[in-house]
Amino acid sequence: MSETVLIVDDDPVQRRLLEAMVQRFGYQPLVAGGGDAALKQLGGEQTVDAVVLDLVMPDLDGLGVLARMREAGLDIPVIVQTAHGGIDNVVSVMRAGAADFVVKPVSPERLQVSLRNALTAKALAGELRRLKRSRDGTLTLADVITRSEAMRPVLRAAEKAAASTIPVMIAGESGVGKELIARAIHGSGARRAKPFVAVNCGAMPENLVESILFGHEKGAFTGATEKHTGKFVEADGGTLFLDEVGELPLAAQVKLLRALQEGEIEPVGGRRSVKVDVRIISATNRDLIADVKAGRFREDLFYRLHVFPVSVPPLRQRPEDIPELARHFLARLAAEEGKRVRSIEPEALRMLTAYRWPGNVRQLENAIFRAVVLADGEQIGMNEFPQIAAQVDSDAVAAQPLVEAAPAIAAAWPDTRDVDVTAPAVEAAAASLRLLDVQGEVRPLEEIEREVIRFAIRHYREQMSEVARRLKIGRSTLYRKLEALGLDDAPPAEKENASL
Repeated sequence: MSETVLIVDDDPVQRRLLEAMVQRFGYQPLVAGGGDAALKQLGGEQTVDAVVLDLVMPDLDGLGVLARMREAGLDIPVIVQTAHGGIDNVVSVMRAGAADFVVKPVSPERLQVSLRNALTAKALAGELRRLKRSRDGTLTLADVITRSEAMRPVLRAAEKAAASTIPVMIAGESGVGKELIARAIHGSGARRAKPFVAVNCGAMPENLVESILFGHEKGAFTGATEKHTGKFVEADGGTLFLDEVGELPLAAQVKLLRALQEGEIEPVGGRRSVKVDVRIISATNRDLIADVKAGRFREDLFYRLHVFPVSVPPLRQRPEDIPELARHFLARLAAEEGKRVRSIEPEALRMLTAYRWPGNVRQLENAIFRAVVLADGEQIGMNEFPQIAAQVDSDAVAAQPLVEAAPAIAAAWPDTRDVDVTAPAVEAAAASLRLLDVQGEVRPLEEIEREVIRFAIRHYREQMSEVARRLKIGRSTLYRKLEALGLDDAPPAEKENASL
């Protein structure tokens, strides 16, 4: 999904011109006719990545909007435009927090550069902020980068878990972001000021697992030349994250179960137990229920850890997150590498979205890293992803959204219910809009329009801004047509935003 740009101008002609420019740049436009309407849009559920704001408006002017945004803590880049480009105006808006200032009529090239720079700076600032919070243990759920509906239940569950000390089990494929969710739960809870200690259970030598987790006394075994406190003591008062907990050997599982039951640990070679107050979050990419049945994992320990399960979907099930994650990785990695790479070509983004990502978010980050190193210019294209391009067929990429929409086509058009859902058949179904009724007469325009809009909504997965853009109409016009034609395909939250 491309970035969303809110256009705020009381002049309808200017709004239409800016909307056309923003669409041509590859962004999703939202429009507001004044400052108050803009604030309602910014406070809605629709994510806004940047704002193009008129300075002089009759109700609430641009400076007033900037002040309200600052009061609300909205960290969104704002590009202010006005017909009066005096130095006093420039100083005022920049002091008020604007990212840039342009003079009407702004050229497309100037606006495109301004938007690109503002969005790149925002992405980089966000990545640096997330890295700092992750290091300090103050990462929150608001720092999780996602626009996917599939992630909403995950974040809601994580928010509930953060308000408690209940043991959490995070399940998901390797590289999906389980540790990020664990850190966000810790950083959103009452223990955020205490340590967050992560342990990779699969990376510990089997003969040292107990020592690493529970500590040891000096001389407890050969090579124990000093006393070691262990991860449980390090995490006392905070959170202990047991990554890949399914890899723990059975002997260590017994001692871990006792530590969880009694709230105390026994260091190797120690003479007495040590009380600890630790919140446990565990993660696994294995089917622990199958491991329990096979005797590889203790059933009693499983139920101690699996109190509050959270399942993170793989990246291929949330393709809406891929462009956003790619842009954030690009901003950070380009800065780290000292490269002036600012954006990714739309064709490359489509290819990345079509790829299945067996390694999930970790693989995507590494692919962007490699592309940044390979890049010679300011934009990354398909040539910078040779390994992915070799695995993604261009024809399949073009047909993929249509194939995935096949069930929706069959449900929306009665005469396509029994057709084959292979790519050629679906393309034919999409192209064969019925113009004649059963009597051989031309169908009413209203019926044809209803079918086209319904098909577009389901084809673009209820992303209403994208539907409006592809149909070449404004979003408000789309919702008026939905109401007039009696269609109920629009998500309720989007309808509310459109009415503002």
